[in-house]
Amino acid sequence: MGKVYGVELARFRQLCQSSTSCASWGHRCPHGGHFIQYVLLSYRSLTLYPAINLIHISYGFPFGQGSDHKDAYQVILDGVKGGPKEKRLAAQFIPKFFSSFPELADAAINAQLDLCEDEDVSIRRQAIKELPRFATGENILRVADILTQLLQTDDTAEFNQVNAALISIFKIDAKGTLGGLFSQILQGEDIVRERAIKFLSGKLKTLPEDVMTKEVEEYVFAETKKVLEDVTGEEFVLLMRLVSGLRVLQTVHGRQQLVELVVEQAFLEQALNPADPDTVDRLLQCTRQALPLFSVSRTNVDFTFVSLFQYNSIAKIFHMLTSPMAELDIQLEVLKLLAEMSPFCGDMDKLEANLNMLFTKLLEFMPLPPEEVENGENSTSEEPKLQFSYVECLLFSFHQLGKKLPDFLLDKVDAERLKDFKIRLQYFARGLQVYIRQLRVALQGKTGDALKTEENKIKVVALKITNNINVLIKDLFHNPPSYKSTVTLSWKPVQKTEAVAPKRLAAEELGSGGSTKKQISPLPRRDARQIYNPPSGKYSASIGNFTYERGGFRGGRGRGFGARGNRSRGRIY
Repeated sequence: MGKVYGVELARFRQLCQSSTSCASWGHRCPHGGHFIQYVLLSYRSLTLYPAINLIHISYGFPFGQGSDHKDAYQVILDGVKGGPKEKRLAAQFIPKFFSSFPELADAAINAQLDLCEDEDVSIRRQAIKELPRFATGENILRVADILTQLLQTDDTAEFNQVNAALISIFKIDAKGTLGGLFSQILQGEDIVRERAIKFLSGKLKTLPEDVMTKEVEEYVFAETKKVLEDVTGEEFVLLMRLVSGLRVLQTVHGRQQLVELVVEQAFLEQALNPADPDTVDRLLQCTRQALPLFSVSRTNVDFTFVSLFQYNSIAKIFHMLTSPMAELDIQLEVLKLLAEMSPFCGDMDKLEANLNMLFTKLLEFMPLPPEEVENGENSTSEEPKLQFSYVECLLFSFHQLGKKLPDFLLDKVDAERLKDFKIRLQYFARGLQVYIRQLRVALQGKTGDALKTEENKIKVVALKITNNINVLIKDLFHNPPSYKSTVTLSWKPVQKTEAVAPKRLAAEELGSGGSTKKQISPLPRRDARQIYNPPSGKYSASIGNFTYERGGFRGGRGRGFGARGNRSRGRIY
């Protein structure tokens, strides 16, 4: 066992715990009997004992019982300049006695920060683990700021340690911790900003109510609005996910505040430039975030957002839209969003005009049957293409708005147009029946893993689409047209109230779209005499190109809202 000036180390530490005087030891001391101070002040002249022993000696002294031993604490702080063993001990002991030396607080935090940046990952982890012990009083903001910067580490264990430390100080002072996080989000490096936003988006919802109080949640919302002044597409999605989960915003007023936030980001008051993929992407991203906020009550903000996006802006420039991603069918994506928003439209001032737009668009995607020559064969070898995915979206939107003006087809559409529409509808319905039968045969008897193959997944989705269209067409064939049936859009999860439908329909209709009405024949009996020949090869080609399970835009998959500038605070798109 080592000795300090002839005194066994264990005995020395024992005496240090009981008294600061060394008079009873029989040693001459030039420092008034305070032997430990003599040893510590002689630190730099000692060569026989490594720094690690001095740190052990310092640890043995009762710092908590007195504040006049800064020299001893300084030895511990100086341990960060030693070797790996000294650094590990310093990482533990600096925070342990931190509260006893407020005058050395800055030096202590800086020393611990040096250890958090050490080349040895084990030392960094130990130092990070102890950082929450510094989070007291006015230091909370600084500690939170430091931990937020440390999120940029690429070491998984170290990253998890930083996350755990942040959660720990949240429970000490949530608002102070948020101050450090948002400070780095607004002013820090891009990698720090990105990971801080992801941390808030993923972790805040796990904190208990006694931590996330009303005051704290209001602070989160206020700071998030500042961040939203300059965001990328992925950041916007994450931040909206963050604020949408705040309990303080779960009221009608809170939801309206969120919709207003989205409306501001969507720039609805500006004319949409269909040739700019970033502008189109921004509008789609905003719409996706707004959809969950719409409610049956349909506030004025809901109405404004829906009406501006759905009909007045998009319908006129539909074919000019430029996709932000090469593999994305932007027209289909827009139609899917229109369909999802249509149930929330309310009593629109321009309902008839909007129904006319949808009606005209439907005619574009529902072709006329090919002309027949005298022998009954088609006059052209090319069969019209049946774009089921587009028609599902348009029919659903038309069906939803038609509920608000049920006499539209009878009183607002002239006889020739209506006759043309019925011919197209009948032709499409006949082709639809062929595809439905083929899909049912292809899926018959398949269960479990067999339905999980990529090919069969596509067929299942295709069957949902065709069954949905079938139900909606049957409603329109009623005299007068009916708008009472309900369907679940093919890309949306089946609602709980419809959960039993697939089992029942597997034996009867195999996914008839969830209609609550009794099934009727989709076409008059006389049409059954006409033989429909589906386009050659259309079945395999159309099914192979289905992309309905993509689930819409995801933040970060495209170019988003535009890259944030070099610390520019202006809105950049």
